[in-house]
Amino acid sequence: MAPIPIPDKQTVALVRTLGGPVEFVSDYPVKRPGQDEVLAKVLYCGVCQSDLHTRQGTAAGADGKPITNIKLPHIGGHEGVGRIVALGNGLPERDPSIFIGALVGIRFASRICRRCEYCLGGTEQYCQGVAGFKPTNHLHHEDGAFQEYVCLDAGYLTLLPQDVDPIMAAPTLCAGLTAYKAVQNADLEVGQWLVVVGAGGGLGQYAVQYGLARGARVIGIDSGEQKRKLVESFGATFLDFRCSADVVHEVRCSTTSGAHAVIVTAGSSAAFAQAASMLRIGGTLCCVGIPPGGGHIETTVAEIVIKGLKIQGNLVGSLKECLEAVEQVRMGLVKPQVFVRPFKDLPAVYEELEKGDIPGRVVLQIGDM
Repeated sequence: MAPIPIPDKQTVALVRTLGGPVEFVSDYPVKRPGQDEVLAKVLYCGVCQSDLHTRQGTAAGADGKPITNIKLPHIGGHEGVGRIVALGNGLPERDPSIFIGALVGIRFASRICRRCEYCLGGTEQYCQGVAGFKPTNHLHHEDGAFQEYVCLDAGYLTLLPQDVDPIMAAPTLCAGLTAYKAVQNADLEVGQWLVVVGAGGGLGQYAVQYGLARGARVIGIDSGEQKRKLVESFGATFLDFRCSADVVHEVRCSTTSGAHAVIVTAGSSAAFAQAASMLRIGGTLCCVGIPPGGGHIETTVAEIVIKGLKIQGNLVGSLKECLEAVEQVRMGLVKPQVFVRPFKDLPAVYEELEKGDIPGRVVLQIGDM
C-alpha cells in the first residue's frame, strides 16, 4: 500500500486544567511513530463516565481521594477505534500482523512492562512496572482518542478483527470489556439470577447482554422509560428504582431468596447502598462503577460472614478478555445501543452524562477512512 499522507497539525479536544472546559484546538501537533510505535487515524471513540470524572478532577484513586497526577493539557478518550496509517522503523519486518490499514483499538492501558507478576499472570491492566518502568494509560498519562491521530505502543497493540463494526467495537473496549470481566467474575451458571444496577447505562447494557449470553436470568435496575425499553429489548426484566417502594424486597421475591450475583455498574454511592442485601447465600457482589469521592459498600461484616458473600472488584480487563468481549459483539451475540454524534458534541455529551440522561452509549465520530 502506498504511504498515506500525514498532516502536521490536527484537531483535538483539549482540557488545560482539571475542572476546566473542553477546548477544540485545530493546530495540535501530530506525533510521528517511534521505532516501536504505530500511528493510528482515529475513526470513532466512545465517551465514558471516567473521561468526565477525570476532566472534572473527581476521579477517585484506590485511596478514595481524587487522582491528581494527570497529564495536562489533557486529551481524554479510551474507547477509540482507528486504522494504522504509519509504522515505526522496522515494524513490518518484525511483525507482519501489523500493517497499514489494520483496525486497532485505543484502550485504557497504553504501555505495560510485560515483566511484573500481573503482566505475567494475564492481568496486565494492573501492571506495576519493573526496573524503573512506569505503566501508562490513556486516561491519566497519555493523550487518548479525542484527537484525529494517536501514537500507540506496537508491543501492546489491540489488533481488532478487520470485519468488526468500528462503531460497535469502540465502546466495547472499555464499557464492554469491564462488563464482560464482571460477568466472568460472577461465574454464573445457566438459569442463575444476575442483577445489574445501572442496567440502562453504557456499562450496564453490556452486563445485561453478557449475562444473558451466559444463560443467566437477568434483572436490570435503573430508572426512566427509555432505559426500561432498552433493558427489556434485550430480554431482561426491568425494575425502576424510582417507582419501587422496596427494591431489595422485589428482587428477593423475583429470585426466590436473592440473586446469585449483583453487578453494580453505576458510578454513584447510592447504587452500592443496598446491593449486598439483594444477594442470596453464597452470592457475589461485583463492583464496577467507581463513585467520585470514594463511596462505600454499605453492609455489615455480619451479613458478609453469615451469608458467605463474595466481593469482587475489577478494573477493565486484559487484552485477551478485551478480544473475547469484542468477538461476541462481532458475532452479534451482544448488540450495544450506541448513538453516533459529531466530535464537537463532546461538551454536550459530558453534560448529559452528568445528568444520567443517556441510555446506552454515545460514540463520537472523530474521522473517516
